[in-house]
Amino acid sequence: MSDQSERSQQPEPMEAPPRNNSKRKFIGVLVITVLILGAGLFYWRSTYTEDTDDAQVDGNRYQVSSRVAGQVIHVDVEEEQFVHKGDSIAEIDPKDFQVALEQAQADLANAQAAYRQAVVGVPITHVQTFTTLRTSISDVAGSEAAVKQAEAQVEVDKAKVAAAKAQAIKSQLDVQRYTPLVAKDVISKQQYDAAVAQAAADQGNLEAARRDVKAQEQAVRTMEERLAQARSQRFQSQQNGPKQVAAQQAAAAAALAAIKVAQARVDQAELNLSYTRIVSPITGIVSNKSVAVGENLSVGQALMTVVPLTDLWVTANFKETQLTHMHPGQRVNISVDALGGRKFTGVVTQIGGATGSSLSLFPPENATGNYVKVVQRIPVRINFTNLDQENKDYALRIGMSVEPTVRIKD
Repeated sequence: MSDQSERSQQPEPMEAPPRNNSKRKFIGVLVITVLILGAGLFYWRSTYTEDTDDAQVDGNRYQVSSRVAGQVIHVDVEEEQFVHKGDSIAEIDPKDFQVALEQAQADLANAQAAYRQAVVGVPITHVQTFTTLRTSISDVAGSEAAVKQAEAQVEVDKAKVAAAKAQAIKSQLDVQRYTPLVAKDVISKQQYDAAVAQAAADQGNLEAARRDVKAQEQAVRTMEERLAQARSQRFQSQQNGPKQVAAQQAAAAAALAAIKVAQARVDQAELNLSYTRIVSPITGIVSNKSVAVGENLSVGQALMTVVPLTDLWVTANFKETQLTHMHPGQRVNISVDALGGRKFTGVVTQIGGATGSSLSLFPPENATGNYVKVVQRIPVRINFTNLDQENKDYALRIGMSVEPTVRIKD
């Protein structure tokens, strides 16, 4: 009884405050706040990049063709074979081209010999023309001296004529004086005959002197003709000598030009001979092979396609709304689907000049009244920045789907 009364007298314990509920509310608010901050941070970070899954690896496909006509004697590759740049693909029969090269080399040797001959002829022609000119000048001087000497001799002969004439006149007068004297026997007949003989001799001397004058005058005319001829030859030498030298120099220049033409033919023949061995222009994979041994090829005939493995880039079709802050030079991370998301690095190189739809075979016509606004895509070229290191195994192929992520903010 006493125990019950004691228990009834003790005070009942107070209820504990709801601390657990307050703690749960705090945690809930904290989680919501973190989620909101995380979502805000994620949205904020998403404005730093732009990405798209509408992108693929691209590259130039090289169409291999024949540069010369001929028969195929060897094919060195098979379909889908890996080849390096410079590897032999096929070979054309080189015999005809070897003969053409030898003919061109022979023509070059002939042109070189003609040039050497023309070059040697230049100084020879110069010496000959100089000698001819000097000889003609000497001939003119000699002819002028001969003319002067002949003219002087004419004057001497004329003086002799005058002296002979005077002597003949004197002798004739003596005869005239002696004639009446001999008739009167004043002088002897012998003296008279001597005077007559002397007069005849003096008359002969006069005639001889006159003939000498005429002969010397003819000699003067002959000398003058020779002088005129010498002067003409000198003039021709002065006029034609330089022309002959210039003509020989022109012949040497023409021979040199002929050497260049012949050398060009040799170079072309060597090129044609080298073209008989067809090599791969790049490192890649052989596709669409259509050449076989024994086939006669024509110039420009397609043989196969070599798909490159090194000179590659990415063509990414971004939405037009994604290009607001995009420009060349921005860094890009590239993920390749076929390689399990393997990463490559790149850089934006070019932004296309038109949308893909406007460059299609049948671009849309928006002026029909049925226009529906659709977000357009514009191709963006992305070049790999370290392809040699990142693609050592040549794993990338043209057409592979990739996902580029462009960092539009730093």
